Amino acid sequence: MDVMRVFLVEDDPGIVQFIAKGLCEEGYAIDTATDGEEGLCLAERIPYDMMILDIMLPKLSGLAVCKRLRNKEIASPVLILTARDAIEDRVAGLDTGADDYLTKPFAFVELLARIRALLRRGSA
Repeated sequence: MDVMRVFLVEDDPGIVQFIAKGLCEEGYAIDTATDGEEGLCLAERIPYDMMILDIMLPKLSGLAVCKRLRNKEIASPVLILTARDAIEDRVAGLDTGADDYLTKPFAFVELLARIRALLRRGSA
């Protein structure tokens, strides 16, 4: 079985460390970026199995990153992970092209379950 590559774009160092450590322990390969411009640049060049995007990022929002990736027909599953939990925010995230939406704070086991579900759909 190939190692699944997950790309995390998140500007909170504590969350990056928590998710990266947990995903590595689960056998995923993980790359990270801390702002939207860097995230977009890497996501356009590297074929990730899935991406996790925060909405409120420096330089370029996660929604803008997701929209630009979809406009370039990059179809990797995208999970929005954000503190923004209003219905309008969730609808905007999904309408922009995200495949799932999880709000902070979150349980790591739920994040893992959502990642597994997206990877199953992405490989179908």
